[in-house]
Amino acid sequence: MAHAPVWLTYGFTYLAAAVIAVPIARALGLGAIVGYLAAGIAIGPWGLALVRNVQDILHFAEFGVVLMLFLIGMELQPSRLWSLRRPIFGLGGAQMLGCTLLLLGAATWLWGLPWHVALVAALGLALSSTAIALQILAERNLLRSEGGQYAFSILLFQDIAAIPILALLPLLGAAGNALPDTGHALLTEVLKTLSVVGVIILGGRLALRPVLRWVAQSKTPEIFTATALFLVVGIAMLMVLVNLSMALGAFLAGVLLADSEYRSELETDIEPFKGLLLGLFFIAVGMSIDFGVLIASPWKMLALVVGFLALKAGVIYLLARATGMPAQERPVFTLLLTQGGEFAFVVFQAGVNFQALPPDVASMLIAAVTISMLLGPLLLVPLDRTLQRHYARMNGAPDADEDDIPEPQTAPVIIAGFGRYGQIVARVMLTQGIPTTVLDHSVEMLEVAHTFGYRVFFGDATRARLLRKAGAEHAKVLMVAVDAPQQSIKIVQIARKHFPHLTIIARARDIAHWHALRDLGVVLVERELFESSLQSAATVLECMGMEHHEAQGVAQRFRAHNIKLADQLYPHYKDREKFIAVAKQGRQQLVEQMTREREERLRARRDAAAAPANDNDAQAA
Repeated sequence: MAHAPVWLTYGFTYLAAAVIAVPIARALGLGAIVGYLAAGIAIGPWGLALVRNVQDILHFAEFGVVLMLFLIGMELQPSRLWSLRRPIFGLGGAQMLGCTLLLLGAATWLWGLPWHVALVAALGLALSSTAIALQILAERNLLRSEGGQYAFSILLFQDIAAIPILALLPLLGAAGNALPDTGHALLTEVLKTLSVVGVIILGGRLALRPVLRWVAQSKTPEIFTATALFLVVGIAMLMVLVNLSMALGAFLAGVLLADSEYRSELETDIEPFKGLLLGLFFIAVGMSIDFGVLIASPWKMLALVVGFLALKAGVIYLLARATGMPAQERPVFTLLLTQGGEFAFVVFQAGVNFQALPPDVASMLIAAVTISMLLGPLLLVPLDRTLQRHYARMNGAPDADEDDIPEPQTAPVIIAGFGRYGQIVARVMLTQGIPTTVLDHSVEMLEVAHTFGYRVFFGDATRARLLRKAGAEHAKVLMVAVDAPQQSIKIVQIARKHFPHLTIIARARDIAHWHALRDLGVVLVERELFESSLQSAATVLECMGMEHHEAQGVAQRFRAHNIKLADQLYPHYKDREKFIAVAKQGRQQLVEQMTREREERLRARRDAAAAPANDNDAQAA
């Protein structure tokens, strides 16, 4: 019987583990990263042992972090990056220095390690996970917040700090090095680093855009994708050859292309590869947990993990307070930067290779970092719930678990969901002096609500008790403005069951969501992009030469026909054949109607143009 190639077997194993674990983790509210880590533990050497060469996979999967930094670099224009120089070097330097000194002291006095071994351990543990932190910030749309910018600055400084850390390892491993030799070696590393960075910057300025322009002129999409990957792989190889950070090189290349006309195309091409490789990276991290070390010294491992997390958390939280960061952003900021980082694996492995770190100590440290990376996303779940309760009480509002409310709510309008859609509705109500109660379960909306003077009640609007406390028994209108279709449907079901007097107006994400809401008896449903798309279409017609009133008329007639057609299609949306037949008939009618109108407009224009000529002929006669 033929055997499948090893790469095919491993590929199938990784994909199967991800497909099973990630949806389960999402359903439990734990996030995709925890799902990937759990999948790695399950298929790794201490789980089902389906994959054994963990280190090889981890080295390959680190390329996902490289791609992520490249894409982030393309989001930062050089001018914006320059504006962040103070938090990068000030805040980032303070974090690295503070954490390293505390960890160095703890490793020397409490663990009893020699100073040079303790220094390697402290430098590695002071680093944070760029992959996990930026992924979570992106999922929560916090990258542009103050805390997100500070977190990014610290992470970027850590990538820069990786250069001198790697340069220092062979010096710490070499016994009896004199100080002059150390200074000479460090000077050599600094010059080498500046040379490579200079090559990347000059090459990016002079060569990248002409090369991309030349490739784009070939009009071969797959070659442009290959060129994008070639660019990132080439820079990563250059950085590896000189023992520098691949992620830092990719970030610099991304910054150089931030103003490029090819930025959007590059992002679109690389995004799928980044997602897959990042997932593979987290799976590899899960596989790399050495449970043998954990079983052999469980209390020592517990003390190590808790100790270094507590020391880092103290330094990072104090820095957050010193910068004046909003109080609601500090806990998440602290947690994201407290966990260990993927580059610690590189530091500890290199420390063993240069004999700066004993293998048994390296195993303990690698296991501790991996456990911290697993704990970070898990701890976010209870942290979110705690923050919701805390800031809900601070705002004078209950959450889903509170039993009493400061005062009864009698507002005639309730808006469930305070995102971009719900905020516009709430602002219109405010202009008309109509009292409105807003419900939302996102802590991030607290700052937005305070900024605009709203009072938001935090909690899950799918719970009848919260709706009742928000005044649903006395309200007239419930505006369901949440983004998720399933949550929207559940809110409508609860409202229909417990508060049948309410007039429900709902936001539909798409036509399928619209049908589901109609099934529940909701007649006042607005498709979220329908009206704005019609206005854009009318603008396009005006740019093509059509008069303003004509373009608006076409858009309005299309709107009326589309709404009428949707009502005609609704009874048949579960019968695919009938649905398609009615849709085709309706679209054909619209095309014929628009064609007649277009011909009538052209005829009217010709008649109008001919009228003056006829008048002139008559006067001449």
